[in-house]
Amino acid sequence: MGVVNVTPDSFSDGGLWFDEAAAIRHGLELVTEGADIVDVGGESTRPGAARVALDEELARVVPVIRALAAEGVAVSVDTMRAEVAKAAVEAGARLVNDVSGGLADPDMPQVVAATGVPYVVMHWRGHSHDMDNRAVYEDVVTEVGEELAKRVDYVLAEGVSTEQVVLDPGLGFAKNAEHNWAVLAGIERLAELGFPLLVGASRKRFIGRLLAGADGTPRPFSRSDDATLAVTALAARAGAWCVRVHEVGPNADAVRVAAAWKRAEG
Repeated sequence: MGVVNVTPDSFSDGGLWFDEAAAIRHGLELVTEGADIVDVGGESTRPGAARVALDEELARVVPVIRALAAEGVAVSVDTMRAEVAKAAVEAGARLVNDVSGGLADPDMPQVVAATGVPYVVMHWRGHSHDMDNRAVYEDVVTEVGEELAKRVDYVLAEGVSTEQVVLDPGLGFAKNAEHNWAVLAGIERLAELGFPLLVGASRKRFIGRLLAGADGTPRPFSRSDDATLAVTALAARAGAWCVRVHEVGPNADAVRVAAAWKRAEG
C-alpha cells in the first residue's frame, strides 16, 4: 500500500503531494513501483495535528481518487469520516482505511457496510491532539488485541461483514516506541484474531528514535526508509497481509524476499 498524502502538514512528506496534479502523478508512480493499493488521505494524523473541515477533506481527496480510479488504480481512502468514505467509494475507491476504527464517526460502519468494500479497522484511543497521553498499557499486545476484537464485534453488529474486515494494530497511535516494538513482535498473536493485518511502520517516530545519532537527535523521517525495509520484511514473514509505506519499490522487494523465505521454510 503506497501513501499519497494530499495534505500540507503530514509528518513525513507534508506538502509534496498537496497539489492535485502532483498527487495523481505520484499515485501512478507508486503503482509502477509495485503498489497493489494507493492510499489517499486528506487529513494528517501526525501527533498534535488539528482536524480539517469536512468540505476541505472532500476537496482534497475526491478528485485524486476519481482520477486514479479512472486509470484502473486500486485506491483506498484514508479517512475517519463516513461522508468522505461514501464520496470516495462513489468516486472509485475500493477500500476504506479508518484509523479510528469507527470511533471518530459512529456512522462509518454502516456506510462501509452499505458499500461492501474492505474496511481497515485500526487500534485507536483518541485524536492526534491527545493520543500520546493515552499510551498506557500493562500488556500492550494483549490489550491491543482485546480492543481490536471489541471494535470488530461492534462493526459486525453494525452490518459490516467478516469478509470486509482488515485490522491494523495502529503503530504510533497512542503508543510509545517500546509499545510499537512489542506490537511488531506480537504480530503473529494479533493474526490469531483471524483477520488480515495491515502494518504501517513507514517513517514513524519510533524508527527515527531507534536510529538517533550520538547526540540523541532522531534520524529524519526521510532517512528512515532503509530501516522501514527491515520492518516490512519481518512483518511480511510474520504474516502481515499488507504494509503501508512511502517508498514502494524497495518495500515491494522486501516483501518478495519474505515470501521466498516463507516458501523455503515450507
